[in-house]
Amino acid sequence: MGSLTFEIKAGSAAGGARLGRVATAHGGFDTPAFMPVGTQATVKGLQADLVASLGAQIILANTYHLMLRPGAQLIMQLGGLHKWMRWNRPILTDSGGYQVFSLADINTVGDEGVNFRSHVDGALVDLTPARSIEVQNQLGADIIMAMDDCPPASVDQPTGYAARVEQACERSVRWLEQCIQAHQRRSDQALFGIVQGGTDLDQRRRCVELVCSHDLPGFAIGGVAVGEGPQQLRQVVEFTAPLLPADRPRYLMGVGYERDILAAVRAGVDMFDCVLPTRNGRTANAFTPTGQIRLRNSAFAADPQPIDPDCDCPSCAGGYSRSYLRHLFMAGEMLGPILVSAHNIRHFERFLLDIRIAIAHNDWPLIGRRWPVATYEGP
Repeated sequence: MGSLTFEIKAGSAAGGARLGRVATAHGGFDTPAFMPVGTQATVKGLQADLVASLGAQIILANTYHLMLRPGAQLIMQLGGLHKWMRWNRPILTDSGGYQVFSLADINTVGDEGVNFRSHVDGALVDLTPARSIEVQNQLGADIIMAMDDCPPASVDQPTGYAARVEQACERSVRWLEQCIQAHQRRSDQALFGIVQGGTDLDQRRRCVELVCSHDLPGFAIGGVAVGEGPQQLRQVVEFTAPLLPADRPRYLMGVGYERDILAAVRAGVDMFDCVLPTRNGRTANAFTPTGQIRLRNSAFAADPQPIDPDCDCPSCAGGYSRSYLRHLFMAGEMLGPILVSAHNIRHFERFLLDIRIAIAHNDWPLIGRRWPVATYEGP
């Protein structure tokens, strides 16, 4: 086996959805897949074995943050990311490129890469495509991402947007070539290329052609969920996903709401990640099949129900009531964020499991019945 193999087991009779299996050096995962985010080598507040028990088969870690603290060299010396964080299943690391966008106030982007001031100690740091790959090689993730340039949404850059998107595509293509040259662990780490283009569909098509001219194990759609709105996000994904090679995994980066995941799956996307489950879990926002509930609301003060009676997570199956969970948050007890974060991850893993069942049996109405929050549309 190479660094990664992808098998398509079934396709949808209506749309481009695929049921598949990805195999890596640290095991496999079923697709469509949802990857919980473990930014700093931890899915916040949750032990690795708990994350696995919630249904997660692959998680994501962040190159930018681990490069700054504790340093990729140290992690490599201690056996690599899997051993260090006690997760012996597939891991994907991003390139640090998204932080170019999200931390724009502390960085300077140029054609050679990014110069930024560390949020940890204030030191000036250069992140180039080659450096991003070197760090990811040291971390040892199973899937690593090419460094890309993520432009802001058009609403955030009303003037000069077209030129900025074109520049981002050109940089991303040029940086991908440098990443391919720098990659030193091709036998056990799969490098994915990233397609940019903002909401400009012509640029998306052009970027697909250039990025996919390289024979890579997988490809990603980047530069969405950055403020463009759900309709534009869906338009971009439904246009771009079918253009990507059909025999490689397709990864939609940073997209996490149920309606967006469902639309993307039906367009042919295989992999997803998002911080929503744990970020919302830490702020007492719980996901349910009919929408989020905000547990700090006084309406839940005497509510004896679990978050979701049909959920088998440690919180719901364990009998913890909405009333008790609200108390934990109001009292500042750490158990509250842990239980709700675990529930939220299980919510998304159950959602993706049902999507896989729907594809396998061509039973899309199943999603409409069980997950009205996804605003199911289709036959």
